[in-house]
Amino acid sequence: MLELRSLPVECAQRRRDSACATCGARAFSVCDSLPPEDLDQLDSIAEQTRFATGEVLVREGERADHLFNVTSGALRIYKLMPDGRRQITGFLFAGDFVGLATGPTYAFSAEAIEDTTVCRFRKADYLALLQETPALGSALLERARHELAAAQNQMLLLGRKSAQERIASFLLDLPGLDPARPLEDGHVHLPMTRAEMADYLGLTIETVSRGLTKLKTAGIIRLLSLHELRVEQPERLRAIAEGEA
Repeated sequence: MLELRSLPVECAQRRRDSACATCGARAFSVCDSLPPEDLDQLDSIAEQTRFATGEVLVREGERADHLFNVTSGALRIYKLMPDGRRQITGFLFAGDFVGLATGPTYAFSAEAIEDTTVCRFRKADYLALLQETPALGSALLERARHELAAAQNQMLLLGRKSAQERIASFLLDLPGLDPARPLEDGHVHLPMTRAEMADYLGLTIETVSRGLTKLKTAGIIRLLSLHELRVEQPERLRAIAEGEA
């Protein structure tokens, strides 16, 4: 069992130097709920790790020995069907947490879709800290509520919305998922490929490409590059997303 209260009290210098104290994603993470003394404890069990684009953090079926807090970049969370088809169940960004709700093995795979940094924790150490830190437990519970609401919205998106409604909803929701990367109003950063968008939205690549082209032709969006666009007419885009157009 981790000794949670055994750190020497040279705290002022450690807090200035700790990765937690200087982390740019802290304001968007459950870590922000911690007072300085508990933040020191969290820092003592964290391992800062980098993953290049395409590198895998965890694979479905592997032992779930670690938890991850994303501090920069972006991940895709996905499951593979027996025939090789892939369903992306979510995209994670700075401040998001990976792996807490797993059993003895990971129920999904997680892969970096751009260069990404994470804090990696041994699951046993993190759960020990969680027992000693009510504020952290409350923050994780609140995050779980948001994830449940997001899962319900995803069920609606896949079950009832048309292809164009799915694409519009995705473009409207994406900026709010990545708060550590502020953009000009109306700009949308797309770190994922068109194929990844398709696997998340339950569509084909061709349908996603046609849908974006249709929005561009209508003047609703402007494609700035492969990975960035600008929403020129947000109200029209929202009307499409809500099935009113």
